[in-house]
Amino acid sequence: MSEGEKLQKVLARLGLGSRREIERWISDGRITVDDKVATLGDRISTRARVKVDGRPVKMDNAESATRLLLYNKPEGEVCSTSDPDGRKTVFDRLPKLQGERWIIVGRLDINTTGLLLFTTDGELANKLMHPSSEIDREYLVRVLGTADGQMLENLKEGVELEDGFAQFTDIVDGGGEGVNHWYYVCLKEGRNREVRRLWESQGLQVNRLKRVRFGPVFMPSRLKAGQYEFLPQKIANVVYEAVGLRKRKIKSLRAEEKADQLRQQRKKGRR
Repeated sequence: MSEGEKLQKVLARLGLGSRREIERWISDGRITVDDKVATLGDRISTRARVKVDGRPVKMDNAESATRLLLYNKPEGEVCSTSDPDGRKTVFDRLPKLQGERWIIVGRLDINTTGLLLFTTDGELANKLMHPSSEIDREYLVRVLGTADGQMLENLKEGVELEDGFAQFTDIVDGGGEGVNHWYYVCLKEGRNREVRRLWESQGLQVNRLKRVRFGPVFMPSRLKAGQYEFLPQKIANVVYEAVGLRKRKIKSLRAEEKADQLRQQRKKGRR
């Protein structure tokens, strides 16, 4: 099978898993191509009949243009497609797709607000989230209590948390009065509650937390909580470059998507 791209790359782009995960599936004999057990190194075209654990993989979108969406997450929404407790999810407000699915890039806990990226490109999502890509995440955080110089130095040098070493790569004073103080902090990981736990390691409590940047993508001030916007080709190119992937064409907005964005803008104007 010499034509086309490597099997694991195509399936990763479809969002089935990371390249390494799919390589393990291939080694375990879980994937077939044209009714033959796949092997590492196989290359496929979009015409190939691929199955994972006996289930057919829809190849229609393997070479199609992709989508990138920025969402301003409000407090109280969970980062899952559904919630057993009936809470709102970040997917509830997103535009519906035909033959594709939104893949969330990283997660925020229910009390954290701000920037979330979604894409239909599984390979891009995996690259953006993988620690080896060292993508900066920047947060605006409000801390209850007084952080002295030694505490801030500790956070930049790094501390041991229960799941390993962690540190902020940068801390910038954001001002504040009284018992609350604001800081901009950056880190290159996305472990569960990592920002909050770092401050807690110094005996300080976070009472507001908002992500304002993910890699080269910044949260625009015009985007209110609960609103989204599609990222244009120019910004998408920068995102792909940041993780060393070949640029992909961004789908142009369909008429109903443009109308949806216009409705959001009108709602914003009435507030």
